[in-house]
Amino acid sequence: MLVLWDVDYTLVVTDGLGKHLYEVVLAELYGLDMPGGLGSMAGRTDTSIALEVLAAAGVPDPLGEVPRFQQGLAARAPGLDSMVRQYGRALPGAAEALAAISSLARRDDGQLLVQSLLTGNIPALAQVKLGALGLTAHLDLSIGAYGDVSGVRADLVPVARANAARGYDADFSGTATVLVGDTPNDIEAAAVSGARAVGVASGSFTMQQLRDAGAEVVLPDLTDTSVVLSAICSVEAAG
Repeated sequence: MLVLWDVDYTLVVTDGLGKHLYEVVLAELYGLDMPGGLGSMAGRTDTSIALEVLAAAGVPDPLGEVPRFQQGLAARAPGLDSMVRQYGRALPGAAEALAAISSLARRDDGQLLVQSLLTGNIPALAQVKLGALGLTAHLDLSIGAYGDVSGVRADLVPVARANAARGYDADFSGTATVLVGDTPNDIEAAAVSGARAVGVASGSFTMQQLRDAGAEVVLPDLTDTSVVLSAICSVEAAG
């Protein structure tokens, strides 16, 4: 089984960190301020967000500038470690859930269980958010799929599956992949790719909204580790 975690409002809260990073890089590369009136960032990828920000800021050829802008984000992201430690926090139960699933993966029952990320963050931003808060030990970040891949979140699922298949010589197609996230975009990405979805209502969307998006199981949060394990490893049992 391949378990793919969302980052923001599923595992951690780092309010304002992404906006700060965008502000810094936009000013450095183009001498521009962060534009106002942007849409919701919830569940979106950094490719989608960067394109909107660059266009709204008046950068010529915003689509063509996305790779350069993302390189700037990646270069500056590691320097935010102290800011994450000061202002960010792991959500209750996140560390325990990751550790519990990792312990299942070590059981001698012949079942392969791998944890990674499917996140709208670029790799460097995901790394600093989770690393600074001590949440990387049980995740194989090398096989995850990140927001620099596409503006469409569902496009990340086959990327993560392919990475995991190469890394572990295993088949993670269909329901062998489970997405865990707090937005309808997370749930819809699972549905499009034939994966299972576990919703966690720790962000700005309600449990009912996540159910309506198609999640088989929706949790209020990650605080009950046994319920989290049941939801991820046996949707029918948790339902």
